[in-house]
Order: sequence, then structure tokens, then C-alpha cells
Amino acid sequence: MLFRLPAVCAAAVFACFIPVAASAQVVTDSAQIQPGYYKVEPQHTQVSFSVLHFGFTVYEGLFSGASGTLQLNPQQPESSSLSVSVPVSSVMTTSKKLTEELRGSEWLAAGQFPRAEFVSVSVKLTGRDDALVTGNMTMHGITHPETLHVHFVGAGVNMLDKKYTVGFDATATIKRSDFGIKMFIPYVSDEVELRIAGAFERQDVALSTNSDDM
Repeated sequence: MLFRLPAVCAAAVFACFIPVAASAQVVTDSAQIQPGYYKVEPQHTQVSFSVLHFGFTVYEGLFSGASGTLQLNPQQPESSSLSVSVPVSSVMTTSKKLTEELRGSEWLAAGQFPRAEFVSVSVKLTGRDDALVTGNMTMHGITHPETLHVHFVGAGVNMLDKKYTVGFDATATIKRSDFGIKMFIPYVSDEVELRIAGAFERQDVALSTNSDDM
């Protein structure tokens, strides 16, 4: 026996399965972003990396648990600033053995150098929704200048937690040898491709310059 829903009821049931994001009021024009001070939203912020492994495959991994702040001025983007920190021990790959090796002394030395950090020094627009963010990256006890290619994705009130959120996608290519991580070069590539999915929540009050979030 077939059970048939009336057309109106069927439409209502179907609507329940439409992703929440489809009805969210998200703006994709960077000029409409709300200015202010933001904190990293760690649950939806992640840093992925990839290296060429022995010339055969592009191997990927992931960092999570980021913290930090963003001072955002859409009307004068060059005055914006970013400071982000990531726990090195959060590194993860599809291989448990490799993950443990990466945390060890021959690679990232997470016990000795527990955090990787990026602090911006300049922001330069390259398009309406794109910018080059240059700053100092500190990892493995060494600080080196790096540049992020940043693209604005969207902004609006998160329908789940009701917080105003802004999101960016960023990429960069760094050399791990610049940070003293030279294991298996050149068999595992010196160049590391980074991709950052960054979510930031707007704060009601300005953050202290002595914030404990870093």
C-alpha cells in the first residue's frame, strides 16, 4: 500500500530538510561587514597543510583549536589586524603513527614548542574581497615573515548561536626549512601548502591588548 502526502504537506516536509544556511542572512559583499573586534571561533576554524610525499602523492594533515583576535575595519581594511595561535599538538593525519611522529622532536617538537602563531604587520587589498596579509609566523622557536592570500567568504548572524560571524579563506606557501624543520628534505617537500578556514565572532566590547586568548 502506498502512502501519499497531500502536495502542501509534502512541501512542508521537504522544507524541513533544507540546510539551515540556505535561509541565513549572509552577506558576501565585504563592504557590508560589521566593523569591530572579533575572536576566533575555534569549532569552525581549521588549518590544513599538504606536502609532496616522495614525489608520489600530495599528503595532507590538519591543525585545530585555534585562538586569537581580529580587529576589522571594512572601510579602511589596511588598518585591520590579525593575531592567531594554533596548538601544535592538535596536528592530525590519517595515520596514527605519522601523527605521533609529527608531534615528536624530529618534526614539530610539540612538547618544546607548543604553539604556532601568526601576527599581521600589514594588510593590502588586491581586489574587492581579497587581500594580502603579511605578518610574522612563529613556529618551532623561529619567527619568519610570511604572507597570507585572504578571501572574504561571508558574514552574518549564525542562526545556531545568534552571534555575528565573519568567515575568510586563506592560503600560503611556506618553507618548513625556514623554521628549522628539515627532516627528509627533499624526499618530503620543503614547501608546505597551507589553507586556513577562519571563522570569527564579533565581540560586544573591545578586547584588551593583554587578552589571555593567545
